Amino acid sequence: QVQLVESGGGLVQPGGSLRLSCAASGSSLSLYAMGWYRQAPGKQRELVAAISSGGITNYADSVKGRFTISRDNSKRTVYLQMNSLKPEDTALYYCICNAKVGLGNMYSYWGQGTQVTVSS
Repeated sequence: QVQLVESGGGLVQPGGSLRLSCAASGSSLSLYAMGWYRQAPGKQRELVAAISSGGITNYADSVKGRFTISRDNSKRTVYLQMNSLKPEDTALYYCICNAKVGLGNMYSYWGQGTQVTVSS
C-alpha cells in the first residue's frame, strides 16, 4: 500500500555532509508527519528529526544545529540534510511516515534503512 524508498547514505569523513531522501509512493495516499530515526549497532533506535505536514520540525538534541529536515509535499518526499557529521552519527537511518490510504486509518510506515558511516 505505502512504500518508502530511501537514498543518499554512504561513507563520509568527519565534518562532511550527506543528504538523505525518502520518497513515499502509493495510491490515494495522505501523508502526515514524516521523520528519520537511526540505529547504531548495539543501541536502541532513536528519533533524529521529524516534520509535521505543516512544516513544524523537531530534532534530537544531538543533531540540533547540524541536521535539517525538510519535505516536498508535491513529491511526497522528506529530506535530511546532515552537516558537520561526526563518527557518532554512524548508524542505519530509517525513514518513517504517518499516512492514510483512502479513508482508512492512519498507520506508521518504515523505510528499509540507509547506512551512514562517518569515518576517516
